Amino acid sequence: MAENPVFAAKDLCAGYRGNAIVKDINITLERGRILCLIGPNGSGKSTILKTISGQIPAISGGVYIEGVELSAFPRAELAKKLAVVLTERIRPEMMSCYEVAVMGRYPYTGRFGTLSPRDREVVLTALEKVGAADIAGRDFTEISDGQRQRVMLARAMCQEPEILLLDEPTSFLDIKHKIEMLGILLSEARERGTSIILSLHEIDLAEKVADLILPVKGISSRVPLSPEEVFTDANIARLYDIERGRYIVSRGSVELERPAGIPEVLVLGGAGYGIKHYRTLQRAGIPFAAALIDRRDMEYELAMAIASRVFLTSGGEQNVMELLKGMKCVLDTGAPDPMRGRILEAARENDIRIVFSAGELQ
Repeated sequence: MAENPVFAAKDLCAGYRGNAIVKDINITLERGRILCLIGPNGSGKSTILKTISGQIPAISGGVYIEGVELSAFPRAELAKKLAVVLTERIRPEMMSCYEVAVMGRYPYTGRFGTLSPRDREVVLTALEKVGAADIAGRDFTEISDGQRQRVMLARAMCQEPEILLLDEPTSFLDIKHKIEMLGILLSEARERGTSIILSLHEIDLAEKVADLILPVKGISSRVPLSPEEVFTDANIARLYDIERGRYIVSRGSVELERPAGIPEVLVLGGAGYGIKHYRTLQRAGIPFAAALIDRRDMEYELAMAIASRVFLTSGGEQNVMELLKGMKCVLDTGAPDPMRGRILEAARENDIRIVFSAGELQ
């Protein structure tokens, strides 16, 4: 363990009523760094977050903030060090969004909860940062789930913590607000130096935002790794037990199974020209072969994932009749490959139908 990192978990075993869900967790997190937990549902991500925040006791091992064990902090002092945004939805009665955010200042306001001018400034700044200033006066119970998520983040930011823990903070957000939420977290880490630990279902976003990744699966968890170490097609397939379909790391995309059957459509793709046609054919359940694809091509990974057969240009000069063997149709995407004209000419000579859109085949 590094000497007094801002956060550390050592040999941590977490679970309920003495039954371990995960164990052997060892984390060292420096100031301003982002750690993301990923893994399948029920793997223990939320249990880890609840344990390292002190909401449930550890079965064994320890959690430390700046070298001091979590349990040694008085509650008010811990609230200045650590803020938590979990998935449980609070239902405060008769409270505005502003008043919910103000709750984050209680560690600083004393017994009577009197707000100073600075406290009010901190609250308003936090609401503005999360894009919730315009709903500050609204009843918290009457806003959307996504708006609640932003207000709860504002409440946590009002604590001005050194460490921020979040459990699936983007779950109820649309694409625009997912991007904004992660942008806020990056800003908090890079500009304010807040250390952030969060879990995410959207692993493409985890790869983009995290400095470290902790894959959680099975009872034993390893130490956090770099995104480059975690995000390979094979690692993600193992982590999530993907047997049908595929997650393509290079594209950040989830791909369904390729259509079953022997391909009778040859798509002349390459240079990105084939992508929309592959998608249309897959949705229609039409098996197809892809030709004129280079390993360096932007559509190479997608073709390999969902085409029944792929003919690579890197194999040298291709036999046109081998490409057309068994094909009833050629789909000309207009890809700028010199061999395309030869294939189309051979297709015409052999009375093979030529189309220019996958939509013509549905």
